[in-house]
Amino acid sequence: MGNDNGEQSVATMDQTQPFLDSSDIIDDGRELARRMDRDGYLVVRGLLNPDRIFALRQRFLTIAYKAGWLHTDSPLNEATADPSSFCVEPEDPYMEIIRRMNRIEEFHALQHDPALVGLLERMCGEPILPHPRLITRAIFPRRDAFTTPPHQDFIPIQGTPDTYTAWFPLGDLPSSMGGVEIAEGSHVGGLYDFQPGLGAGGIEITESFEGRWRGGSFAAGDVLFFHSMAVHRGVPNKTDALRLSVDSRYQKISEPIAPGSLLPHTKPQTWDEIYADWPADSPYRNYWSTLNLQVEEYDDSYHGKRDDMALEMAAQGDPRSRSVLQRIVARDPDPTKREQAQSLLDALPTTP
Repeated sequence: MGNDNGEQSVATMDQTQPFLDSSDIIDDGRELARRMDRDGYLVVRGLLNPDRIFALRQRFLTIAYKAGWLHTDSPLNEATADPSSFCVEPEDPYMEIIRRMNRIEEFHALQHDPALVGLLERMCGEPILPHPRLITRAIFPRRDAFTTPPHQDFIPIQGTPDTYTAWFPLGDLPSSMGGVEIAEGSHVGGLYDFQPGLGAGGIEITESFEGRWRGGSFAAGDVLFFHSMAVHRGVPNKTDALRLSVDSRYQKISEPIAPGSLLPHTKPQTWDEIYADWPADSPYRNYWSTLNLQVEEYDDSYHGKRDDMALEMAAQGDPRSRSVLQRIVARDPDPTKREQAQSLLDALPTTP
């Protein structure tokens, strides 16, 4: 099915309708807010300079190439993935390369682009804080089992529910490469029931949201904004290329923020390690440190519930517990829990 721009909608588990294009209202803060309140998302075409997107893409692909993630006999800009190098977050081989990408100053500068911040300040009506925690996603092709399942970002982000993600691909993104889909209007339903799942976050919402999914292709410079309570999901990458994208999050400076949003996503990497090669006067160093932020403690009960379910599933040999077990091993402070998760992980059948 096509939309007004002639784009093809993404076909996944059910019929997905095209995103509503909000490019014509980017100067109207009141209408941006009304549409976000109604739909839980905004898509804006051509918001970012494509030259800036492609320049960062080239730097990331160079890192991926040197890591062995890409075929050596294909042009770099085609990003043809080497399936033998497949890895996912939070596995060490994956996180090591993402940490290298995270040290690039231009990556962090991009989230401060006036086009992004200005749109959100018009929508919110007051100053906006770009979250220091910035995320690169690198998605290998043809590993559908690890496609991010439906979930809400509030659980890993917390702080104010009115946090907004700006998601954008580093390059052109035809529907065959997948991307992100949104369950329209799902942000007003509170927190939904979930179970452990494969993919980023290790959480899968159990409700289907049939008939409410919106998706589509992206060109370099297009941006998808969505509310932290909006249910969204990844779409399988059916090409041979590595898919690169960015999650940049924003909120009103006046509202609560969780401590984790002020730390690197790539922990135990520190800000000092990230800044090591940056100019001393970079405006993106510790830019939040002079602000009077309301830091609100993180509620671990959601991930505690997820972990308990995953440990029980793993004891039954259920491979859907794999992503959660990996997160426990990599990040949980309890050594006994980490040891239990590792033992169960070693016993799980291989995920295709």
